[in-house]
Formats: sequence, C-alpha cells, structure tokens
Amino acid sequence: MGNRLQFATLVFGTIGIASIPVAQPQARTDEVVVAVAANFTGAMKTIAAKYTARTGNKVTISYGSTGKLYAQIKNGAPFDVFLAADAQRPRLLEDEGRALAGSRFTYAIGRLVLWSPNKEYIDNKGNVLHHGDYRHLAIANPKTAPYGAAARDVLLALGLWRRLQRRLVYGENIAQTYQFVASGNAELGFVALSQVMTHEPSTRGSLWHIPAGLYRPIEQQAVLLRSGRATAAESFLSFLRGPEARTVIESFGYATPPTSSGANHRPRQTVRKK
Repeated sequence: MGNRLQFATLVFGTIGIASIPVAQPQARTDEVVVAVAANFTGAMKTIAAKYTARTGNKVTISYGSTGKLYAQIKNGAPFDVFLAADAQRPRLLEDEGRALAGSRFTYAIGRLVLWSPNKEYIDNKGNVLHHGDYRHLAIANPKTAPYGAAARDVLLALGLWRRLQRRLVYGENIAQTYQFVASGNAELGFVALSQVMTHEPSTRGSLWHIPAGLYRPIEQQAVLLRSGRATAAESFLSFLRGPEARTVIESFGYATPPTSSGANHRPRQTVRKK
C-alpha cells in the first residue's frame, strides 16, 4: 500500500485531503484514490471533506483533463475511482475491462459559460465574440477536455471557429484555461460555470450563460475501476450519489440527474437560478 500511494504522489501529483476527526472515530480507516476532472476541483474538495468527516476514510485526489487521466488509467495509474467530465471515457474503460460493469453513473451535468473578470466586458448574448476587440480567447484543448470540445461546438454553431483561430489560446485542461483568463493573458474564455461560482457575486466579472442547444451536453460520469479497493471506493461512490453530495454539486453550478438515473439514462440539462 505504501508503494502504491508513493507512486501516485510522485508521478501523478496527487493532493491529499486530510482526515477530519469525527465524534466517534473508527478503529480502522480506509483510503480511496480518485482521479477527478479539473472542472470539478472545488466541488470535489468539499465533497471529500464531508465524506471523510462522515466515514473517517481518507480521500486522495489527482486532478487533470479527462483525456489525460484516462490515458494514465490505461497505463496503470493506481486509481480506485474515476470522475470524468464526459461519459465517453468511463464507457470506454468499461468496454476495455478496466472498470466494473454497471458501476458507471452520471454525477453532474456541466454548464459552459463565456467569462471575463471585467464586469462590463461580456453581454448576456455573447455578442462580444463577434464584435469585440479582444486579442485572445481561451478554451480548453478540445482533444482531451470535454469543456474544450463544448467550446468548439459553440464556435462552430456561431460560425466563428475558422474566423477566430488566430485568437485562440488552449489550456491543457479547464483549470489552466480559467487561469489564462483570470491572470489577464486572455481577455475572455470558455470556462465551467462551477469555476465562476467559487467567487462572491460582486467579484464574478461578466459572463454569458451559453444556451444548452449550442453544445452537446456535458454529462459527467463516475466509474469504479477494477484496480480499486472495493470497500472504500464503493463507499465513496455511494456518498457521491447521495443527497449531501448532490447539494454540494448543485451549489457549484452543476445540474444533477434525477435520483433514479443510471449509467445509460440521458439527464436533462436544467437551469438553476443562482
């Protein structure tokens, strides 16, 4: 076990979430190692802390683009659970025999926004994309990041994909894409609503809530990997599906599927008032 966790820490840059004492600590604690799509960083930290407080189990997390995490899993990365930003990679892992059949489910439905930290920059219809004098527009890499693929869908739908090629700057994942905009290296960018929701309303800048019809639904699925330790991993996934985790997920700007939905259910992309 020690070698396993040392390998995850050194090679894949995992971030440990410290155990939180509970009123009646268990005599023995387990650990679950989770690969998490970068857009879900804020929500995952909160969920992991709540799970640890409830169970005493430790959660060790590795963040990255869904495509890169999928490649790491195929190359033997010691993860127990995969929280992707799409449904495609978890399904592939099932097909390849690397994930437990029947364990896959939708835990969140992502929402894409066009965002700038400048409060006056983006209007509520996204007209700045057509008429703005910006130099750089940030998007995540469409080949590895589902939010990047969604951004490409939007630009194609608006007839801007070819026209804006010289202005595009690509983040390795949605977290890096967000940093490009937050740091001012790009005036605006396509990011996850969940990232913007971490700010207080007065400091969120300006954004366009992109109509769902302009991009394919960002159905984020979780799956139990065959290399995972059943007790802690299954316990964590059960917690992720429960009401406490769902409340956290929705508070970060995601939609959630009906409680009865399974791996093959097509969830609705509803709009929550914030």
